[in-house]
Amino acid sequence: MSDIIKLLPDSVANQIAAGEVIQRPASVVKELVENAIDAGATSVQIVLKDAGRTLIQVVDNGIGMSETDARLAFERHSTSKIRKADDLFSLHTMGFRGEALASIAAISQLELRTRLKGEQLGTKIEISASHCDSQTPDMCPQGSNFMVKNIFFNVPARRKFLKSNQVELSNIVKEFEKLALVNYMVEFSLSHNDKIMYKLMPGTFKQRISAVFGHNIDAQLFPLNIDTTLVNITGFVSKPENARKRNALQYMFVNGRYMRHPYFHKAVLSSYGELIPDDEQPNYFLNFTVDPETIDVNIHPTKTEIKFENEMPIWQILSAAAKESLGRFSAVPTIDFDTEDAPKIPVFDKNNIPREPEIEIDPTYNPFSKNNKSASSNAGASYSKPQATTNWEQLYQDFIDKKSGLDYNQDFGTGAETDAPDSITDEGTLLQQESFLNCLQIDGRYILAPAKSGYWTIDQHRAHTLVLYNKYMRQVEGQFVTAQSMLFPVVIHLSSAQSVILQELVSELEKIGFNLSKLSGNDWSVNAIPAGVDNIDINDAILQLIESFSEGGADFKDKIFEKIALSIAKSAAIPYGRILKPEEIDAMLKELFKIKSNLYTPNGKKVMYFTSSENLTKSFS
Repeated sequence: MSDIIKLLPDSVANQIAAGEVIQRPASVVKELVENAIDAGATSVQIVLKDAGRTLIQVVDNGIGMSETDARLAFERHSTSKIRKADDLFSLHTMGFRGEALASIAAISQLELRTRLKGEQLGTKIEISASHCDSQTPDMCPQGSNFMVKNIFFNVPARRKFLKSNQVELSNIVKEFEKLALVNYMVEFSLSHNDKIMYKLMPGTFKQRISAVFGHNIDAQLFPLNIDTTLVNITGFVSKPENARKRNALQYMFVNGRYMRHPYFHKAVLSSYGELIPDDEQPNYFLNFTVDPETIDVNIHPTKTEIKFENEMPIWQILSAAAKESLGRFSAVPTIDFDTEDAPKIPVFDKNNIPREPEIEIDPTYNPFSKNNKSASSNAGASYSKPQATTNWEQLYQDFIDKKSGLDYNQDFGTGAETDAPDSITDEGTLLQQESFLNCLQIDGRYILAPAKSGYWTIDQHRAHTLVLYNKYMRQVEGQFVTAQSMLFPVVIHLSSAQSVILQELVSELEKIGFNLSKLSGNDWSVNAIPAGVDNIDINDAILQLIESFSEGGADFKDKIFEKIALSIAKSAAIPYGRILKPEEIDAMLKELFKIKSNLYTPNGKKVMYFTSSENLTKSFS
């Protein structure tokens, strides 16, 4: 049998590596900017065309490369950052894979112009799909100038499945923000299609935060600073009142590298305690400085998940530092131990919610009856009931339409049929009654509705979401949507990445009744909302749309109205924990059971399920 294992050509191996290293245009920006920082650059310029599809240009004023280094840089496993295996555990640089430039050159048309510090003549290299087309001397400034053109031109499948320009640009901006925040002593600029998006000057960490996210955030931050033998932590945590339900600004950096660390994230949350609701998140910007030998950055390809040797002690240090910062600036309420003459305030017990008092009414009680002793005593005198009018039914004969033969008393009386069907879902179970006033609410979350052969368990939030979604979709399809102007417009503060995406959604939002206008920076004003939408958190609804569009891309655009209607419905629906009146349950369930497909929400969440009496009996057998 002949041998079947073959050594892959370098071009093919580079394309395979590019599948992991270069996921989208944002990955190219990240690798090139990190290399510029490692080269000692004090100024980095990023130029984009068509969200990086056509052009990604990164210009820096670092030390540059010699003629030989410029050519070797595009070979696999070539790097200037490590020499031996032990260097992997003592890294002070960012881009160290040895595969980034080779992967970028494998899936694009790349041009590099670079000049080494102290040299008079530089080098120009042109590479296309891992093939070096030319290498010539060139007059160029000190540093490096990378031009990555037509990314994924030789991998049509990867290029086809890139998301829209707005989504890809948003991803680039997110990577840019991470790099710009931690390298606050470096000048950065970012332009897209000849329009400058960022122009950041060197400064302090707080100045860089304000420059990236707007000056409004400056007054929301408390400084945090602690220095120990294990770790040095500097940065800022936000005031409790500035916590967000969605898209909180949460950044952690270790030794100049962005990281995600759920364990340390919990440490920050624990320091706030009851100062913020459970569904909200604080903003924070934290820099960790530790011995490189005590961390491992090689556990994830993107190097964003980092293993710490002393996680538990650092957790305690971080939690204590955050609490101290909040307490020092009076974010934590003071405790008054003087309880003398203090009013007794009952403690709220969520498991023991007091019920509304019930009013007992005697249906036989008549205050005008002579035989009712209590009525006589209370009134102080007797009252003689007038004689009943005979043949009083004749007074209502005028309400009968002789021409049509319709009895209005019969049509609109209590015995009239409702539009609600009595048959629902796959089981075909009949409800016991057309009224749902006797339904039971459990834990402010679920509703038990009796049926002919069992009962339905209904999620109240999802049920109301489905009801509102169908209502909005009927309005959109019938073009009955009208805008309701707001007395006081709501101002939404967004990041640059979020503002880019919202710009794409404005025209679609206007079709369903929203009216938005762009203010200075990345702030937007919501001037009108769809009529009939009450109790909606406008800020949360807009952020939900932006998040869904970022994740869905083109698929989201195809079903834009459905997604918008669902987002609005989720924001306006009855929240968990709210105790409903019987009339509210009755109205909601009547609308729910009018919907044909009512078992699941549009995003696939189960609304209710049926428990038969037979299965209930078996459970107790």
